[in-house]
Amino acid sequence: MSDEEILSAEVVEDWKDANIGRSKLSFLQNKVVLAIALSLIFVSSTLVYIFVEDETIDYGSSISFDEQRTRSYAEDLIGFGHPVWEGRMSGSAEEQATAEYIADLFEELGYQSTLHTYEVPMHSINSEPSLRVCKAGEGLIGNVIPCGPADFGQEVTLFNHRIDYVIQGFSGESAFTFADGMEVVHLGEGTDDALWASAEGKIGYVVGGASTSGNTGIMVKAIENGLSSIIRVNKDYNCGKIEGNDCVPIFKGTGIDAMIDANGGTIPSQMAFIAMSKDAGEILEEVMINGSDNNRIEMIIDVTNDQELTVRVPCGTYYGKSSELLIVGGHHDTVYHAQGAVDDTSGTASVLEMATVFSEIIKEKGEPKKSIRFCTWGGEEEGLWGSTAYVEEMKDDLSQNLRLYINLDMNHVDIDPERGDSVSIIANHKEDYEHISNIAEEYKEANPDMASRYNIYVRLFDGPKNAPDGLSCNSDHCPFVFNLDSNEDGRALLCYGSGSFEYHTYMDTMERFNEESLGVSITIFGNYIKYLSW
Repeated sequence: MSDEEILSAEVVEDWKDANIGRSKLSFLQNKVVLAIALSLIFVSSTLVYIFVEDETIDYGSSISFDEQRTRSYAEDLIGFGHPVWEGRMSGSAEEQATAEYIADLFEELGYQSTLHTYEVPMHSINSEPSLRVCKAGEGLIGNVIPCGPADFGQEVTLFNHRIDYVIQGFSGESAFTFADGMEVVHLGEGTDDALWASAEGKIGYVVGGASTSGNTGIMVKAIENGLSSIIRVNKDYNCGKIEGNDCVPIFKGTGIDAMIDANGGTIPSQMAFIAMSKDAGEILEEVMINGSDNNRIEMIIDVTNDQELTVRVPCGTYYGKSSELLIVGGHHDTVYHAQGAVDDTSGTASVLEMATVFSEIIKEKGEPKKSIRFCTWGGEEEGLWGSTAYVEEMKDDLSQNLRLYINLDMNHVDIDPERGDSVSIIANHKEDYEHISNIAEEYKEANPDMASRYNIYVRLFDGPKNAPDGLSCNSDHCPFVFNLDSNEDGRALLCYGSGSFEYHTYMDTMERFNEESLGVSITIFGNYIKYLSW
């Protein structure tokens, strides 16, 4: 199995570096190190298991997992999506309704429910965008304006929002019509400074952009060179995996701080930024770059990006015999233009299932030794806003009492095993790694059918932040690991599945949802929580 199969959900060339340094698997940046690590996984995990096994630790009976109930939770979450675009964008009415549903469920399950709200930087998409190109009629006579009402020979192509293009995080707005005669300049991969300089006042067209440090680097270049807008074309990721041989456009964020610094202290509000599919981009290229000077583009993007909006964090807590705390979390927001069935409806549904299971365990076993808390985060896709604000608010308590944070973000394996069949469980502390390795082996023995369908890898990344053998700020574990007032990093467990080529595209729908696969992380993590708590 290739590295891409094992961790395909987020091995997205530079697209993964675009969102404020937080690509969900950017800690696997060094492919040489990754290849070595993968070759040693079996040996190292086996040795650790033998070491722990010598202690003859009794982890007790396995927790239950109801896959149909987990799917039902996922379907409920999907139902809160935008009526047209389907997503639960942070700061939106859809995200609010989702958070309130989760808070109510925690209360119904017997937890002390809280709903935290935070005002954070957030953009909003105000209306349906429009992107068109026009081939002007041949043999224009007199004062006929190319692609104007009197140009009866014009050929107009309307691109489909969400399918052919998506608005990028913290994009500005644009209102270019055919009458404006806006030019489009091909910038290649964005490495030629002279090309950028030639695009002042025009629309820049970037293919890939890996060497430009992703969305943030592209936007900074555009600001520095006075471009009117940016189009980034995907010709590198998910090609041939979703729609024929096309490469479907991906939503990614843009580092707001870098944009502000490049723009002299404010976010540039008049510079739209969209990503296009390969096929759509080639049509635009043919018309606007290789075609007649009379050809025209319309690009109307209605975005507000210089505001603060409310994101929400619902939590449910059962207070145990001590103040020592275990937290399980996942983000309930999605990209704006997709259901987000995998990213991260799968993780949020898993959090809700675990909360349901432990409400029954508490009834059976009584008060746990440690306090147990379940939370879901808003604002993840735009910069980890919700989890970061929560940790800042609760820092004193978390710094003293947090024993372990468990993050469930894309803990899902595609329904088609040919696309990938692996589950990667990651720890950043040796003790947790040893226990999870042992519990994973017990899980495999107790569930041979699941073990035959899914390769379950347990990995230790206990190096420095952003090092090849350490965690980076790529999901909501980041503030719990790196933002506490402590001499040591916080302890975390993470899980990622494979095969999710629909990542951050409009095709991340329930059609490919595989609730069975969620049982791997739910059961293994749940068994560890039970072991720590009773």
